[in-house]
Amino acid sequence: MMIPTGATRLYVIVGDPIAQVRSPAGVTEEFVARGRNSILVPVQVAPADLPDFLSVAARLKNLDGIVATIPHKFACYQACASATDRAHFLQTVNLMRRRADGTWHGDMVDGLGFLGAARSKGIDPRGMRALLVGAGGAGSAIALALVEAGVSEIAIHDSATERRDALIDRLNQLGKGHARVGSADPTGFDFVANATPAGMKEGDPLPVDVTKLTPSTYCGCVITVPEIPPFITAARKIGCVTATGTDMYRQHQGIIVDFLLGQSGE
Repeated sequence: MMIPTGATRLYVIVGDPIAQVRSPAGVTEEFVARGRNSILVPVQVAPADLPDFLSVAARLKNLDGIVATIPHKFACYQACASATDRAHFLQTVNLMRRRADGTWHGDMVDGLGFLGAARSKGIDPRGMRALLVGAGGAGSAIALALVEAGVSEIAIHDSATERRDALIDRLNQLGKGHARVGSADPTGFDFVANATPAGMKEGDPLPVDVTKLTPSTYCGCVITVPEIPPFITAARKIGCVTATGTDMYRQHQGIIVDFLLGQSGE
């Protein structure tokens, strides 16, 4: 058990809402396993208050890093003085590490965690046709990770059409795989990813038409609460291999701590 002291180094995960996050316990355990007197604490901050929060955070001398979740990933990127290439490409971050000069260095690793969850289930996306629902911070990162992993095609479905189209344009500029507009119809896709909050609230519509899934389709989801989202429940009934947001988080944990401690080699 981690018992904080006055010498404990502080990390925070900031979001709105925040009660659904799984990171504080697991990341803190990972810090302890690596011999660090450090702790990750959840902080709920409304979007309108984020600039004030970041201004204060920059002046807290025992705060070494920030994990960003919904809906702060794009705004946190703007607060970084430097970032990894993938964060610059996506213009979003979910991790911020204190630099020697007191400013922030950012990275976006949601895509790495999502792909890690798929691979832990025996799924290699290379050559697959992928359907992604959601072009926000996590969705953008997952899209880039899938393209980098060698999918033959990625179709992106998002009601925010301007955001969707901008992501498609950026992905196609990479010249590594065809990106296009998708829909809620998963027919013909090998890999279906839900990167939206659909399913967090009772009565939410499913992100895709599950009646058109086949048992050979892999289905992944970013949601951690409920632990088995309705989309994943439906996919499992069909016989699909699946991964949940909790599976994604388990893959994330070491990646997050590596970055926050400056051990990721980026």
